[in-house]
Amino acid sequence: MPAVFVLLAMLLAADDVALGPGNHSRTIRVGDLDRTYLLHLPPQAGSDVPMPVVLAFHGGGANAANMAIFSGLDDKADEAGFIVAYPEGTGRLPRMLTFNAGDCCGHAKATGIDDVAFTRALLDDLARVANVDPRRVFATGMSNGAMMAYRLASELSDRIAAIAPVAGPMGTDACQPGRPVPVIHFHGDADEFAPFAGGRGRGVSGTDFRSVAHSIDAWVEANGCTRSPETKALEDQEEDGTTVKIVRHDAGRDGAEVVLVVIEGGGHTWPGREPRLRTLGRSTREISANDMMWEFFERHPME
Repeated sequence: MPAVFVLLAMLLAADDVALGPGNHSRTIRVGDLDRTYLLHLPPQAGSDVPMPVVLAFHGGGANAANMAIFSGLDDKADEAGFIVAYPEGTGRLPRMLTFNAGDCCGHAKATGIDDVAFTRALLDDLARVANVDPRRVFATGMSNGAMMAYRLASELSDRIAAIAPVAGPMGTDACQPGRPVPVIHFHGDADEFAPFAGGRGRGVSGTDFRSVAHSIDAWVEANGCTRSPETKALEDQEEDGTTVKIVRHDAGRDGAEVVLVVIEGGGHTWPGREPRLRTLGRSTREISANDMMWEFFERHPME
């Protein structure tokens, strides 16, 4: 075999070598597009034990690197021992990207980008370079990314065990998952960008958002949960202008539940993290979205 072909074979084989702990960037071909995602592997990576995965989708007009900083999920991954993958959206500007989550947002919606196919390809690629537990693949996201998590729960329920949308409702009228998908949704009732009650927000996308109630009701129905929830107000421990209420619908099929975490006084923010832009509104210190979603994910591997 000519030396050039030997070298090419070695390079292709090396591409599938298991990655070690730390940060990595991956590029995959999906249809006629090269798509990218960032990957954080915790110190526990490389063991013989398959690891959970959390897909973390950025908001509209942001990118994967922004999402890693905004959410702080790398630190939680190192503490708890899971992999975080940050998918990168598409757009005309390289660092202002969106996902096609149904009726939002931007370039991805306008050009019909298939971000469900991208996610499936991402998971296939990740399984080649990391020891992944396919029963424990979860999705979260911020705003447009939260809407993408909802779309995946409906259209990729064979791969997604549970979701934790933050500050973004469903981007579709209905959901039709192939199996019950547990949901924990975080949303500020003073969110001016993706309004809690629905309607047009302050952002530039022009999206007429569905209400948070629409998302919760749809998934309570899809998962077969109790319609009358248990509601609990958490003790106010921080003087940050916010309080937290947890609305839980349980007893769904296969143990599924739908939980709404209402940040009273909260804005378009990630609970437990200070936003860089004050225009996004208040971010609560009463809870950590990272801690709560991980506890939720641990309870809900795919059956």
